[in-house]
Amino acid sequence: MLKKFISYYKPVRLIFITDMVCAFAVAVCDLFYPMITRNIINIYVPNQQFELMIKWLLILGGIYVLKFGLNYYITYYGHIMGVKMQANMSKDIFEHLQDLPFVFFDENKTGSLSSRIINDLMDISELAHHGPEDLFISTVMLIGSFIMLSRINLPLSLIVFSIVPLLILVAMKLRIKMEDAFMETRETIGEVNATIENSISGIRVSKAFSNKEIEIEKFNKNNSKFQEARRKAYKVMAEFHVGSSFIIDILNIVVLSAGAIFFFKGRINFGDFAAFLLYIGNFLNPIRKLVNFVEQYQSGISGFKRFAEIMEKDVEKDDPGAEDIFEVRGDISFNKVTFAYDDNKEILKDISFDIEAGETVALVGPSGGGKTTLCHLIPRFYEIEEGSISIDNIDIRKFTRRSLRKNIGIVQQDVFLFTGTIYENIQCGKFDASREEVYEAAKKANIHDFIMSLPEGFDTYVGERGVKLSGGQKQRISIARVFLKNPPILVLDEATSALDNATELLIQKSLEELSRGRTTVVVAHRLSTIKNADEIIVLTEKGIQEKGSHEELLEKKGIYAELYNSQFIN
Repeated sequence: MLKKFISYYKPVRLIFITDMVCAFAVAVCDLFYPMITRNIINIYVPNQQFELMIKWLLILGGIYVLKFGLNYYITYYGHIMGVKMQANMSKDIFEHLQDLPFVFFDENKTGSLSSRIINDLMDISELAHHGPEDLFISTVMLIGSFIMLSRINLPLSLIVFSIVPLLILVAMKLRIKMEDAFMETRETIGEVNATIENSISGIRVSKAFSNKEIEIEKFNKNNSKFQEARRKAYKVMAEFHVGSSFIIDILNIVVLSAGAIFFFKGRINFGDFAAFLLYIGNFLNPIRKLVNFVEQYQSGISGFKRFAEIMEKDVEKDDPGAEDIFEVRGDISFNKVTFAYDDNKEILKDISFDIEAGETVALVGPSGGGKTTLCHLIPRFYEIEEGSISIDNIDIRKFTRRSLRKNIGIVQQDVFLFTGTIYENIQCGKFDASREEVYEAAKKANIHDFIMSLPEGFDTYVGERGVKLSGGQKQRISIARVFLKNPPILVLDEATSALDNATELLIQKSLEELSRGRTTVVVAHRLSTIKNADEIIVLTEKGIQEKGSHEELLEKKGIYAELYNSQFIN
């Protein structure tokens, strides 16, 4: 995992190397002040060498000017480096998410995933910038301070540095506890974000059912978990910081006591004692940086672990030898197909049927029979367990997923519109389409006139998830997308079941136009809309129960006839 983290430094290696060089120079600059102070006290002032004293003070001023410039580069470009790394990680995880199978999104909450992309990567960015820098500066300062202190008085230096192993022991002992605490905190933050996103997205439903108290209760429950996780994390942090600070305070007493004893016994003069105390300040700063680094490391690395968890998820992969599919006729064949979600009960078992190019086949039956699932199998949103699905007599596993899905258009009951303009939402059917093609698609979907009646026309913003549009308007935009895509195979998954009768009639005309000349699979709740289908398949939990035309199935007086008559009577 650490190797993967380090790999993100490669694109910004020039900034990183320069940052480390500047950090080294800053650490060296800090080592000059105590030595110059020592010489001023021991040599220049007693011997009244004022010119030398002024010279070294000017040199010290120059060093601090240089340090000012170096610190500016470290602070500014160091953060720029962290942001670039964060952007690269965001790009990688977002691209990876695009390639993950539907199953992954079935099992993971949107808010939790958003938390990993935004909150976790922010902490990783801070670690990427400050971590190596603080570690490097601290190492240089510790080594440099030890060398300088040893030149002043080696025995006293050894006494001081004997405290370091104790600090390391405290850090190592609490490292694992901090890691677990920070990981738990991140998980609960994800849950809180998921709750907030879910509640805000469903705010209209919540208001309609006066569920304010319930939503608050759900939020408070996750918020309490977050507080408890934070409490544990801060408890470990408190133990770490208090323990480290106590050891540093003891170190100050040890230095003062030992230094004073050495001074009284004539083992060290006043200038050396003053320089020694100043170097101890230089010695304590890197220790504090190391203490902060441990906390920052745990925060950043726990975030990177969650990042790595997603990056390690298997993406959708084309089968070996898979090729792009071109010039699709539209013949579809299901041959003894069996499918189940995970290890749960089988949704589809031993399903077989054929659709000829240009035909319209309707799937009807009670809820839970697997109609929508069957539709999702055609573009390989899920992998079947047994059997095969073929297009034009070729197993779909021999095609690349991208080319397969390019040849399939889907209109669903639950229309999703992206935040943006109407034009952008239609254009996603074919991003390289011209503006004229988008207009033509809108006309075919019977939505063009409505769009042009709006003050901003096609550049009208639809709001989040298309909240500013009616259900029928959103549905016609989704139909326009498919017209623009112009696929040879069409899947209509209860595309009109959520609409009122008047709107349904308008949409149905658009769908009939869309279906013309294409192989169409229709999932229908209202059976009156599929009377003209070439074949109707009745699908239940027991599999395919009936097949035939509308008239044939009515004559059989079976499940379909019962469903149709119940709707007609009602």
